[in-house]
Amino acid sequence: MKIVIIGGGWSGCGAAIAARKAGAEVEIIEKTDLLLGLGNVGGIMRNNGRYTAAEELLALGAGDLIKITDANTLHKNIDFPGHKHASLYNVNRIEPAVRNYIVGLGINLRMVSRVVDVEMDGTKLKGIYLYNGEYIEADAFIETTGSTGPMGNCLRYGNGCSMCVLRCPAFGPRISISYRCGIDDIKGERQEDVFGAFSGSCKLEKDTLSPEIVKQLEETGVVVLKVPPEDVNTDKLKQKVCQQYALREFAENIVLLDTGHAKLMTSYYPLDKLRKIEGLEDAKFVDPYAGGKGNSIRYLSVAPRSNQMKVIGVDNLFCAGEKSGLFVGHTEAMTTGFLAGHNAVRSQLGMPMLTLPRNLATGDLIAYANEKVETIEGRRNRYTFAGAEFFNRMKERGLYTLDIDEIKARVSKLSLDNIFDQKLV
Repeated sequence: MKIVIIGGGWSGCGAAIAARKAGAEVEIIEKTDLLLGLGNVGGIMRNNGRYTAAEELLALGAGDLIKITDANTLHKNIDFPGHKHASLYNVNRIEPAVRNYIVGLGINLRMVSRVVDVEMDGTKLKGIYLYNGEYIEADAFIETTGSTGPMGNCLRYGNGCSMCVLRCPAFGPRISISYRCGIDDIKGERQEDVFGAFSGSCKLEKDTLSPEIVKQLEETGVVVLKVPPEDVNTDKLKQKVCQQYALREFAENIVLLDTGHAKLMTSYYPLDKLRKIEGLEDAKFVDPYAGGKGNSIRYLSVAPRSNQMKVIGVDNLFCAGEKSGLFVGHTEAMTTGFLAGHNAVRSQLGMPMLTLPRNLATGDLIAYANEKVETIEGRRNRYTFAGAEFFNRMKERGLYTLDIDEIKARVSKLSLDNIFDQKLV
């Protein structure tokens, strides 16, 4: 059995690992020269409800990537506005660690390879075409192309192309595979008739910050600096993709996190205003390169799907990550990716597909986001274990806990211990 994953971000890597552990031959097709996509600039794990979700994944046998991020963590149990017990992994070391693990499992990587079209056989996806004309067939496909790009979306709905880590100008635009299969994509909104949302953060080069700030960052993992009153802009909070950071504290303060670089927790910040703040007089953006003006626009390409991660309307196409819903975060991407990869194999074996129960945080997120995307209000929200609407829901339903034994017991009670470690083929 051959499973092809289109897109090598966190969800694509999770899907590949799950399908490989289930016994399939697996290939990842990634348009750039790096795996992980936004994982190369993210770095935040285990904050708020993501701690619970991470431990659920470990208990389910889907914790491979959690173990890798834990092993590359710079700071553990740090708090910053609106967030508790976060871990920060090193964004400069994470991609090689994941790549080595992926290759070690016998998963084939096809890098700098962009999918441009599909061939359908009725309602079945027969094969895909690469930019160079090469044609690839498989038993099932998993789309994890994300929801950012092409450049025109950032021009139309944002402040212009900022040459972000996804590097559309260098590697070509993202193509919606589900749309090429004849399925209409769903778009997230910021407000009526304004689509998409700005990415959540930027990176600053540490060497351009004051020695005092660098020292505090490396010792504690976090620095909070006051924004001059005349530069406080609360309106910008409405644009953010990461609604767990749409707090007044993030308008009134500069929040820096140590992820190898200095992660600046705002979508963009004018350089002349940034350099007015003590200790940031020489600050320089690393990503996006136009960080003072704009950032990437996301959530313009979500596929309709079942709670088993199958794209509705195509027999053998699955989806994960931002392609599968208005999700925010690495843990969320891993969750959807592992389920998509596992179910792609089950579907080809004629087995009942796995549905993660709603009395697990992971299962409830997948089902809840699917329900909410059907409504106008729901398409204006984002769904994450780390904050905003869904984290409040986790607390109300008693799903949020830091008790690892309790989490293991929940999974065991459902007879789902290490289900993603089972070989099916």
